[in-house]
Amino acid sequence: MDVNLLYWKSHGQSLFSRLKIWLDLLDPSSLGASDAEIQKARTFLGSGETVGRKDEYEWNITLSSIHADSGSVLPLVFRPPAFLPITVPLVVGSFLPHRSIKSALFWQFLLQSYTAGFNHANRNSSSEQGQAAKANKLLLIAGTVSYTTCAGALPQIIVSRLGLTSLSIQNFFRFLVPIPLSAALAFFNVITVRGEESESGIQVFDSNGNPVGVSKAAAKKAVMETAWSRAALFGTTVAVPNLLVSVLERTRLFQRNTLLVAPIRHLSVALVFGLMIPLSFSLFPQLGMIRKENVEKELQAKAAEGWLFYHRGL
Repeated sequence: MDVNLLYWKSHGQSLFSRLKIWLDLLDPSSLGASDAEIQKARTFLGSGETVGRKDEYEWNITLSSIHADSGSVLPLVFRPPAFLPITVPLVVGSFLPHRSIKSALFWQFLLQSYTAGFNHANRNSSSEQGQAAKANKLLLIAGTVSYTTCAGALPQIIVSRLGLTSLSIQNFFRFLVPIPLSAALAFFNVITVRGEESESGIQVFDSNGNPVGVSKAAAKKAVMETAWSRAALFGTTVAVPNLLVSVLERTRLFQRNTLLVAPIRHLSVALVFGLMIPLSFSLFPQLGMIRKENVEKELQAKAAEGWLFYHRGL
């Protein structure tokens, strides 16, 4: 089992401990570490020489920069610390009440493209199947981005194409419909981009960290957990600011100063999104657990204890 997974096994089994870890890992300052520095930290931690030494920095850059399956350094823009600074402007831009379909499609394309790339880079890659699978994966990602881009801009398309002039109906499509829609698209993005894992399975480990085989049941559980966490992230990010603005618009202050609505909405989206990222990443363990009765029969005999472990991905 990879040293990153061993760390999550011993430190990240409770929600509070995972949240505390992610608050440290999401520090953008760790993006300044070079590939050589990251690999040096990984080698240091893997040598078992960390007892009694202050190795928080080494753990932070290793956990946030190294893929736990391949052992390779993640692309800079798809590392967890880069998620917040890159996605905040994309999320704010995507959730604006756009005046044209083109602008809605543009912002949705940027957001869906990045999230698809992030989901793919941080997947479980323990059972990759060569170049042919990579080509199919690229086509699948392109299809996912195309579909989610059009679906994400659907409220604006409906308002513009149907020529809806009623303010209440416009608010329904622009502020209420995006709540379940954003959660559903985030869920769908993970499910489709990481769909190959459910078909081919992922590596599972016993309690001692020894690999015991490949499980499709564990893969489905890992993908579903990640999909639900991403749906919670984007659904909450849309719901809370829209609810806040709807309440504030009824106050005298905002009725007299309507120009305050837009900046309040933008700031609240950025704030809620920033707060939800570590929480959504912490909802499920990075090193997940599945009962041996729920995996394939050929793996049940290899599990000495009642649980098997798997890398969930992110």
